[in-house]
Amino acid sequence: MTLRVRAAEATDEAAWERFVAQCEQATFFHRFGWRRVLEGALGHRCHFLLAEEGGEIVGVLPLAEVRSRLFGNKLAGLPFCVYGGIAAQHPEAARLLRDEAAAMATALGVDALELRNLEASDSGWPIKDLYYTFRKPITADNGANLKAIPNRQRAMIRKGIKEGLAGEEVEGTQRLYRVYAESVRNLGTPVFSRRYLDALRYEFAEDCRVLMIRQGDEDVAGVMSFYFRNEVLPYYGGSIARARTIRGCNHFMYWELMRRSAEEGITVYDFGRSKRETGPFEFKKNWGFEPQALPYEYFLVKSAQVPDVNPSNPKYRLLVNVWQRLPLPVANVLGPPLARNLG
Repeated sequence: MTLRVRAAEATDEAAWERFVAQCEQATFFHRFGWRRVLEGALGHRCHFLLAEEGGEIVGVLPLAEVRSRLFGNKLAGLPFCVYGGIAAQHPEAARLLRDEAAAMATALGVDALELRNLEASDSGWPIKDLYYTFRKPITADNGANLKAIPNRQRAMIRKGIKEGLAGEEVEGTQRLYRVYAESVRNLGTPVFSRRYLDALRYEFAEDCRVLMIRQGDEDVAGVMSFYFRNEVLPYYGGSIARARTIRGCNHFMYWELMRRSAEEGITVYDFGRSKRETGPFEFKKNWGFEPQALPYEYFLVKSAQVPDVNPSNPKYRLLVNVWQRLPLPVANVLGPPLARNLG
């Protein structure tokens, strides 16, 4: 049977989604709906590729262009997503998809092609050793889940409970955005538009949910999580500045999500991506999660070296410091045009 790679069409969505649902290498970030989100809410041109054999999909590679005068131009699979790269049934399909992506990056004249792999490939391309993910199984027994968390973090969860914190799943993004925007400003990072969060919620519906954490009548933290197969992934979250005075606030939020997910039958808790040697990296590691390297690989086109666009890069330190001092209303206006190009 002939194996070929072609651009995915809108009519391929149902078959694409069926493949992603059963392919072991696929993740939430391989779902077809990301094309509508990235194009509609952020204005990035997408190139979704599929490998086809005997009329059946045997591999997929979702890609999108991010072009920025400040941060450079790239073709990535997939920007704004912590995982991506190629999901394929066999090595030949993966090789053809990778070759087509490299040819596309060259034709588009970007600086580099970035594939956000969960596992290393045999491409021989340069790999960035920066990001790690944290994943582990959970059970239906929340007593066992709590016991699996190291003593110090378990004590912080209990302190959050004593502080009167409570969780509430909500429909919209308005309450989350107020908390999230303040949180990322405090970190020195431009915030996405609320339109982007709304697009995620609309596109993925019950597979994209918002959990808010309250103390009394005040929202102090919140998180948007993605659900895929038997996994939950807390993704866009944060807490207000006052949460620093509330003992165990962030610990309680992630425990509350774990507790609720376990009760639903979720069996994998994915704590998401963090940069090595950072506070979030240590936070997740101290919860008893083992860091797993994410071997992002790069095909260099115009760039002479692997791109390094992240807040830890000294090149962006001044921008981070200035951003942390901006009044929140100003940051919320200036942030989205920058955030859409960070990818």
